Amino acid sequence: MTAPVEPVREAAPLAVVGAGSIGVAFAIVFARSGREVRVWDPFPDALERARQELAERLALLARHGLVEEGPETVASRVSFVADLVEAVAEVVLVQECAPELVDVKKDLLGKIADHAPAAVLASSSSAIGPSAIGAGLPDRVRERLLVGHPGNPPYLLPVVEVVPSSATAEWATARARATYADAGLRPVTVSHEPEGFVFNRLQGAILREAYCLVRDGVATVGEIDEVVRSGLGRRWSFIGPFETVDLNTRGGLASHAEKMGPAYARMGVERGQDDPWTPDLVASAVAQRRAALPLEEWADRVRWRDEQLMRLTPLWEEARTTS
Repeated sequence: MTAPVEPVREAAPLAVVGAGSIGVAFAIVFARSGREVRVWDPFPDALERARQELAERLALLARHGLVEEGPETVASRVSFVADLVEAVAEVVLVQECAPELVDVKKDLLGKIADHAPAAVLASSSSAIGPSAIGAGLPDRVRERLLVGHPGNPPYLLPVVEVVPSSATAEWATARARATYADAGLRPVTVSHEPEGFVFNRLQGAILREAYCLVRDGVATVGEIDEVVRSGLGRRWSFIGPFETVDLNTRGGLASHAEKMGPAYARMGVERGQDDPWTPDLVASAVAQRRAALPLEEWADRVRWRDEQLMRLTPLWEEARTTS
């Protein structure tokens, strides 16, 4: 795989291709970090709508103290460009935000590649892998192509999944991660291109079970939302599922797997998913958790968890009363 065609300029401009809600959101993320951003869309009315949406969202963020500068200053870094060649000229990363259709993305990124020869080509795809998007494109394009899938909206949910294909050059993955991190996002590299990546596979697992529970008459839609909103979601707002169960059981993840693993296995089989937590799999997960949190620090972390829940409780209660 070749190196970038030309050297990268410090704080070089970025391009957002597609002026829908995700495109506007990425423009806010990049501009808020001080970068020049060019937004392109094939439809002039979409560009005008995006301009208005950008101003409205920045004003709302400013009202909540989430922009360090005035919203007008941040907005001044974003230009709305009708010409695609002008939009991507000399940029170091193109964030493609076209509809979730592989042929549309392939055609668009193929056109962009010739006019942005040193740029990383990052698709905002939610489920389509970079290999599918890049199939049939020249190697010089595929080596710069990857998926940069955000949480929605990325200016409030900072995780971004960086998904390279086997054809993606290491420099392209590294540049994408560095660009996102510089913009205040938290990049997570995803291997093997599973459909839906990590974000939507986790979300999908919950949704599949939620639909089954409604179908089986176990609980209503509102009751299931309440369990997540007032239970699981509160903890997950600052710790993930592995840390949650690690802190829920004295002895940590190993103890939890021993005590609860068989029950979770039966639940999976009930839904036709026979994926038991094997001893090797549990040992790998435990080793990663213990590297992050030695058992001798477990009690302190439990107290920390409880304090975070206490600190956030007034905000959650306020949200409930105003919803």
